[in-house]
Amino acid sequence: MATARDLFGVEFPVIQAPMAGVQDSALALAVTAAGGLGSLPCAMLTAEKIEAELQGISAATNSTINLNFFCHQPLPYSKQQESRWLSVLASSMEKYDLTAQEIKAGAARNPFSHEVADVLEPHKPPVISFHFGLPPDELLTRVKSWGTRVLSSATTVEEARWLQDKGVDCVIAQGLEAGGHRGMFLTDELTTQSGTFALLPQVVAAVDVPVIAAGGVNSASAVNAAMSLGAIAVQAGTAFLLCDECNTSPLHREAIKGSVGEHTAITNVFSGRPARSIVNRAVAELGPISSDAMDFPHAATAITALRQRAEAAGSADYSPLWCGQNASGCQEKPAAEVVKSLVAELNLR
Repeated sequence: MATARDLFGVEFPVIQAPMAGVQDSALALAVTAAGGLGSLPCAMLTAEKIEAELQGISAATNSTINLNFFCHQPLPYSKQQESRWLSVLASSMEKYDLTAQEIKAGAARNPFSHEVADVLEPHKPPVISFHFGLPPDELLTRVKSWGTRVLSSATTVEEARWLQDKGVDCVIAQGLEAGGHRGMFLTDELTTQSGTFALLPQVVAAVDVPVIAAGGVNSASAVNAAMSLGAIAVQAGTAFLLCDECNTSPLHREAIKGSVGEHTAITNVFSGRPARSIVNRAVAELGPISSDAMDFPHAATAITALRQRAEAAGSADYSPLWCGQNASGCQEKPAAEVVKSLVAELNLR
């Protein structure tokens, strides 16, 4: 079985999870310089911004960076859903003097497209990872024609087998502990989701491609356990949230460092898809899972406007405080130190 060094040219089997909204290439470059595989979340970036980031990365390093994209099936904006969602949010909007007319669409969450592929093709990125399945076959074939290694997240054994059948080079086994959006794509049934150390050995046994463990991996002992269960590498996100190179907001950092960070939940109120966040007022009062939330990603439009008003008043009540179940190891230090701490117990000879 190929190792992380074979596949990605890295010194250490640590992949920094792409975390849209709290990072840019600075974190990815820091992790890569430390010997891991840094990742750049691209799903909320315009084609122009992706090109700018790629130019900056190329100028800064010759090492591999993982580019991450969503590949969901977009659903149309429903005025009926919007009316119901705004009705649910009405009392909160009133508290912050926010009217429906003031709510404007923010950063898009677009699926991977030929337009984006046009930007990437001259760069022929060595690694691309996908969330929510894979792009259409013709797009996937185009990406693989560049010699790019393709990774994607699986939250069930069935999803892992599907990804292997489609030709991925690695499967990321995303356990229920992971912060941020669930990568689930063959079902929306949350009872199918299991923890990392239950999912990982099942996926390793079910597929022939290398497997990467994600979710709750926040310490050297957890990395060691994942590798002993057959993972070739781990993907860690929450461990980096307090790093110097991360753009995590002061309110988000405060929540992670406090006792409130110990309570997380899978919720759809911030975007319309299940994602793990620290429980705040929005999660507690609107969800965690709300049947009134608009389809992904449309639920985010009104919540983002409300979030901006609340944050301006010093409150994280409506902020998506993405965080995994294990924030115990999060420390305010350079990303390089986090990478080294995660591999401290591994025999890498």
